[in-house]
Amino acid sequence: MELPILSIILLCPVVGVLLLFMVPEGRDNVVRWISLAVSLVAAFFSVWMFVAYDRVQAGFQFTEQLPWVPGLNSTYHVAVDGVGATLVLLNAIVLLTGVVTSWSISFRVKEYFILFLLLVAGVFGSFICLDFLLFFIFFEVAVLPMYLLIGIWGSTNREYAALKLTIMLLAGSGLVFIGLIMVYFTSSVHTFDFITLRDTGFSNEFQDLVYPLMFLGFGTLAAVFPLHNWSPDGHVAAPTAVSMLHAGVLMKLGAYGVLRYGIEMFPHGAQTWAPVAGFFAACGVVYGALVAAQQTDLKYMIGYSSVSHMGLVMFGLAAGTTMAINGAVYQMFSHGIMTALFFSAVGFFYEQTHTRNIYDYGGLARKAPWVATCFIMAGLAGVGLPGLAGFPAEFMIFLGAFERFPVLTLIAVPSLVFGAFYMLRVLQSVFFGPEGGKTPQVHDVGVFSGSPRVLLAGLIILFGVAPRLLSDVIAPYARELLK
Repeated sequence: MELPILSIILLCPVVGVLLLFMVPEGRDNVVRWISLAVSLVAAFFSVWMFVAYDRVQAGFQFTEQLPWVPGLNSTYHVAVDGVGATLVLLNAIVLLTGVVTSWSISFRVKEYFILFLLLVAGVFGSFICLDFLLFFIFFEVAVLPMYLLIGIWGSTNREYAALKLTIMLLAGSGLVFIGLIMVYFTSSVHTFDFITLRDTGFSNEFQDLVYPLMFLGFGTLAAVFPLHNWSPDGHVAAPTAVSMLHAGVLMKLGAYGVLRYGIEMFPHGAQTWAPVAGFFAACGVVYGALVAAQQTDLKYMIGYSSVSHMGLVMFGLAAGTTMAINGAVYQMFSHGIMTALFFSAVGFFYEQTHTRNIYDYGGLARKAPWVATCFIMAGLAGVGLPGLAGFPAEFMIFLGAFERFPVLTLIAVPSLVFGAFYMLRVLQSVFFGPEGGKTPQVHDVGVFSGSPRVLLAGLIILFGVAPRLLSDVIAPYARELLK
């Protein structure tokens, strides 16, 4: 009997939540170690799944299907293809590093880790589920804990940011739910099974009608321009590890929804609306970079740079060529690792100084060389330095998009210059030069607290110098999608 590896990965955070409910109040270290244990198991099986994925055969693998709601023709149907395998691995990495980064949480520790693991369980379920109804349930589970995680454990304007985020994401979920109902009742088979719906097909008119619902609904979570303004506020208010999940994984869930339940299910609708989607994505690329260059708050800078980088993802998806889609999925992974590292490093400084202002720092490379090195690594990956994970992703996106949108591509490319400008300005101001007023309060990481940052920095290098480790998994999906 084949090992149900996807169910095991999904059950890791679920079991963690159940165990944490049984831990008596005040046993904070027990809560932390249980959370770390389940995240290590999830990471182990996610790496196993990724390595065992057959790159030659490609397609959906590790399939499991069981009855769930027979009356609605809905099943527990899970499997991963190249995209799913990549994003499950990303979620496991951010989960593990986020749990270690959360070690410093001291207020309502049990509740924090319960919500944290619940959110991660929803993301795992969304990436592996091939039943539209069950996917939507997991999607909601992944989104809703953010309100409490930001509202209770957040910082700057946390109530405002949490409410704004929740309203925007629920509005996006509402559009997706309308599309789900329309798909179910319009399909001749009345099923929620993704593969059956995709292969059955829909009329061109129906696709042109429903695709915008999917693009806007999921695109809200992906911070597509102009529905992005909730995202930077959420980044700034969220506690460190929640910012890592928000930027590193949740925004990718939005892009994944556009790809899986938009482009793949409604290819004609995607083609019809591609120029509009490409235009707004290109606007997001340039706008995010320009606004990031004006920020003095480190988290706001990273938040707006994420809008720009996610704009690149959506631009690649809108272009719809094999190279562009390959690059877009690669960008999801590389940006997820990069922003998780960014927020982890900024959170480390903030915990010691209680400021995120760029000009309060200076000379940190001497005071905290390990964290400084990791931050610089993420920054250089963000500007597309060859040899780091951001370069192959951005190169493939622009190369593939130029074939479809030459003018928009030429407009979007200068964002790399803007990105280099603000990132190099921050690196010079924060880590080099004379010491700032808060610099004496900063000390470097220990072995345990520094491990998540070193791991993330190592992955940025690994997938930069050996891009085929990832592209060989993604490329067969992109080729099959455009047949």
